[in-house]
Amino acid sequence: MRVVRVTRFGGPEVIEAGQAPEPVAGPGQVVVRVEAAEINFVETQLRRGSTPGPPLPETPYVPGGGVAGRVAVLGAGVDASWQDRRVVTRTVGNGGGNAELAVAAAADLIAVPDGLGLPEAAALLNDGSTAVGLIANAGVRAGDWVLVEAASGGLGSLLVQLALAAGARVVAAAGSEAKLEVARGLGAEAAVDYGRPGWAKQVWEATGGTGPTVVFDGVGGRIGREAFEVTARGGRFSVHGASSGRATTIEPEEAARRGVTVLGLEQLGALGADPRGRTETALAAAAAGRIRPVIGRTFPLEQAADAHAAMEARAVPGKTLLLP
Repeated sequence: MRVVRVTRFGGPEVIEAGQAPEPVAGPGQVVVRVEAAEINFVETQLRRGSTPGPPLPETPYVPGGGVAGRVAVLGAGVDASWQDRRVVTRTVGNGGGNAELAVAAAADLIAVPDGLGLPEAAALLNDGSTAVGLIANAGVRAGDWVLVEAASGGLGSLLVQLALAAGARVVAAAGSEAKLEVARGLGAEAAVDYGRPGWAKQVWEATGGTGPTVVFDGVGGRIGREAFEVTARGGRFSVHGASSGRATTIEPEEAARRGVTVLGLEQLGALGADPRGRTETALAAAAAGRIRPVIGRTFPLEQAADAHAAMEARAVPGKTLLLP
């Protein structure tokens, strides 16, 4: 079968297309014929040999922790009703998904609702679950002003939609006019370019001089720090990523002085412990038309290196998928 491998740590050029034996389903496992494989930004960081948290894999390895497709082979003890069903799932060992076939535990299979495409399901597997959890953790409610960084990304675009669904007003922040236009199309009331000086002041003004009551910080670094500075007193500052390369850290004394509750990067550990219910919530919402995953670009399997390069260049709004 066709696969792509990370041959060594480095830039996108270390990803090479190749062949591998078809995988075998062990007891309690299935083989999924992959129709869409998600790529998240963490995978590009792991490929470079750095990590915001997950352990580094040993090279060479086949990346890809989330796939959607049809169940092709059942291992011993797996309910026969899963045969040929449309599913979305995490892969065994959180790898091996950038391939025509991938192994998953039957316990991790999630049926894709009728009316929802497999690419859309793949886009929601991790980002949908995370977005639902982050919104709940931050207690987003009607009347909140919510600032979403990287608001046109796979996760950010879902945070925008879920915050609006909760009755909040949204300020979207992103790094280009094209990405801001995506966020406006999702319903963001205001949109600011955080690549330009004075962007935080624009956020302050958009919220009527109070600052956002909730901030979703997926960028970190300078941008995350500036976002914290304009968070409203009594607000919530939720950290979920570090696409800048450095997560935002706030000293407890500083947060207390500002009256801001900080939900740090550690919250992702708890969210990752039991994601199934949140993924199902996101899939159901998408199937019903209440949210939609933004899929910016899709690439053939053999062009996985190009997909990584596009993500790292911040050239693609929404989710990037491989379609084997």
